[in-house]
Amino acid sequence: TPGPINDLMTAAEEKTKVQRIYLAYGVIGLIGLWLVYGWGAPLLANSIGFLYPAYWSIKALETNSLKDDKKWLTYWVVFAFFSVIEYFSGFLMYFIPFYWLLKCLFMVWCMLPGQNNGAEFLYNRLIRPKFKQHQGQIDKMMGDAQNAVGGFVDTMTNEAKNLAAEHLKAN
Repeated sequence: TPGPINDLMTAAEEKTKVQRIYLAYGVIGLIGLWLVYGWGAPLLANSIGFLYPAYWSIKALETNSLKDDKKWLTYWVVFAFFSVIEYFSGFLMYFIPFYWLLKCLFMVWCMLPGQNNGAEFLYNRLIRPKFKQHQGQIDKMMGDAQNAVGGFVDTMTNEAKNLAAEHLKAN
């Protein structure tokens, strides 16, 4: 398939005289070792979970098809859900061997092409049923939060106007 990765693999294959499949195995092996033992494993794992999906999400937004939009929006809902869970259970990452490798494999599973990838599976089996079950409560909570933030912004805007008016009168 033509593209930048194919061009890179062709150039590497020509330069090293090593078949691209072995080069790919080598790169995957190095990434795996880095995720297990390397400095910056969290950055690498999170970059893999972000960069590829972000690229395809932007591409999806530029098409007229809603199918690809739904696929990547589903991925981001699952990604955000597990990011929040990870934040509150972050201490566990130090007790789980090969955490960053496992997280990376999990995110790759979530972004796999085709139907029933990890994101669709988790969304349809876990997130969507709980959302549907509690949608009324969530809607009320979101409305209350929106009203509270709106009231706070209005209060702060009025305070800023009053302070500016007082400052102008004083000078």
